[in-house]
Amino acid sequence: MRLCLLLLLILAPGGEQSGWLILQASYPVFEGDNVDLRCQGKEDNEIIDRIYYKDKKKLDEYENKKCFTLFSVSRDNGEYYCIASGENAWTLYEWTEHSNHLRIQVQELFSPPKLTARPSKPIEGRPVALKCETWLPPQRSHIQLQFCFFRGSQALGAGWSRSPALQIPTMWTEDSGSYWCEAQTISSTIRKRSLPSQIYVQRIPVSDVNLEVRAPGGQVIEGEDLVLVCSVAKGTGTITFSWHREGRVSLGRKTERSLRAELPVLAVKESDAGRYYCTADNVHGPILSKWIAVIVRVPVSRPVLTLWTPRAQGVVGDVVELHCEAQRGSPPILYRFYHEDVILGNNSAPSGGRVSFNLSLTAEHSGNYSCEADNGLRAQRSHQVTLNVTVPVSHPVLTIRAPSAQAVVGDVVELHCEVQRGSPPILYWFYYEDVILGNSSAPSGGGASFSLTAEHSGNYYCEASNDLETQRSEAVAVNIIVPSRNTAGVVGGLLSILGFAAAAAVLLYYFRTQRKSGGIVTGTPGYRPNESSESSLSRPSGTGPQELELVYRNENPEDSNLLYSQILIIQQAKGNSANSSRLHQEDKEPPVIYSELKKARPEDSPGQADSRDRDHEDATEYYENVPCTSSALDH
Repeated sequence: MRLCLLLLLILAPGGEQSGWLILQASYPVFEGDNVDLRCQGKEDNEIIDRIYYKDKKKLDEYENKKCFTLFSVSRDNGEYYCIASGENAWTLYEWTEHSNHLRIQVQELFSPPKLTARPSKPIEGRPVALKCETWLPPQRSHIQLQFCFFRGSQALGAGWSRSPALQIPTMWTEDSGSYWCEAQTISSTIRKRSLPSQIYVQRIPVSDVNLEVRAPGGQVIEGEDLVLVCSVAKGTGTITFSWHREGRVSLGRKTERSLRAELPVLAVKESDAGRYYCTADNVHGPILSKWIAVIVRVPVSRPVLTLWTPRAQGVVGDVVELHCEAQRGSPPILYRFYHEDVILGNNSAPSGGRVSFNLSLTAEHSGNYSCEADNGLRAQRSHQVTLNVTVPVSHPVLTIRAPSAQAVVGDVVELHCEVQRGSPPILYWFYYEDVILGNSSAPSGGGASFSLTAEHSGNYYCEASNDLETQRSEAVAVNIIVPSRNTAGVVGGLLSILGFAAAAAVLLYYFRTQRKSGGIVTGTPGYRPNESSESSLSRPSGTGPQELELVYRNENPEDSNLLYSQILIIQQAKGNSANSSRLHQEDKEPPVIYSELKKARPEDSPGQADSRDRDHEDATEYYENVPCTSSALDH
């Protein structure tokens, strides 16, 4: 049950306080207040039922409530009382009691507002201050009110506001009429309206009409917007402004509640140049401004850059002409020339038109070129034009790379040719004396290489070409060492003296002994003996048709009495396939003859030579031979 606060006991007029049941209410009561009513008995716990009445009409919604609240009471001054009933716990007697009659006196919260205007007779175009005045009693001075002002049925300003004043910046003749205001509580439960007030606005004729041209930067530029401003020094009310170009061409018309108006002219053209004026009228007749001359300046258009070269391709040393021209634009025009956004120079055209700029090409002048036209209104940059400057090749340098410091016949030698500068692609040609060995291309520049097997000593050189120039390198002399090959006759004589069969047996035994002992035979490929040498060694005793093939030859570069050694393999003739097959099955490899030739020094005596021979025989175990590969046999 709602807790009711007892503020003051009010007696019904002319009545007496009930001895047992009373009706209580808060006091004082103002418009919009909430009033708490409470039906209270001396033995309140014995009350079973409570019934409330207003002006003798039962209030069913509050039945059996000890207290209740009347929300936002008005000034109806109704009369209230209550009836309580119960039962005696001892006698079981039912009883009924009536409270006193209570009339609630509702007082006025605030008086009806009054509207005032300052000044009471405003001049058109000037401000007016409106005020809505009322008052609150001291007991309710904390109540917040809000106000609204009206002209006719139209609300003014932003609508409801806590300020009792409204400032109207300007008043016009058509604003004359009936004004009034309203005041209400924040909860909008109490609202009161003022009496209407008549306000009449006075008008002043226009005078001193003036036309102003407003443009960005103070210049009227083609393509940009132009603003024509027409203003009056005096005049009130609604003013009609109009703008004209010479010949009384009407440009536009506006009606404003202002002393000035603007007319934008979008995207001004060169043909819009001429004399302009404006008029202003507030029903007293139009007033004309003075004439004003408008000059339209034309910004430069995007220039076009063209390059002229003596030939189709720009070459280092050529003089290229750069031409730049803007098709439109008010002179004078300053042209600037750029290479990769770096300024090269400038040239001026006092009367407009085209200008040129000369440039002597170097290798660094390849890249993008552009030009810029500027006549003080706006600068315009041309599209980029790409210029590729071709650089002739410089003299190439030939270098020779070999496996060792001294090239030997059969080595793979690399010829490398390279230029320090030159536009790609570059084609390199390689020469021995005046004979072309081959060529190689460098699509991205740089050098190129060519490999060959060393055979001949002599002069080598290269050429480089990139379709502009052909340059030849200095000749490089190459000395190729050719190993000694005069061995076949010596071997033939040696074997004929010793006896082919005995020598073959001894040398075959020696070779196999070396292989079984783990020695490896090393050497360089030899050459195939001539037919006469082979025929003298082709038929050892006890065998079928055979032939010798020279497989190994060793040269001793050391200071030794051993000149060379060689190994000959006994190949079975085609007609003796059975013997050959049997030989391979038994030995798994063909018979081999190993021979070596010793050289006696000129200063040696016969005894010394024999001694050296014996010493060398002891030293033969330090020579190792490896069978040649198939490629060696081919050689």
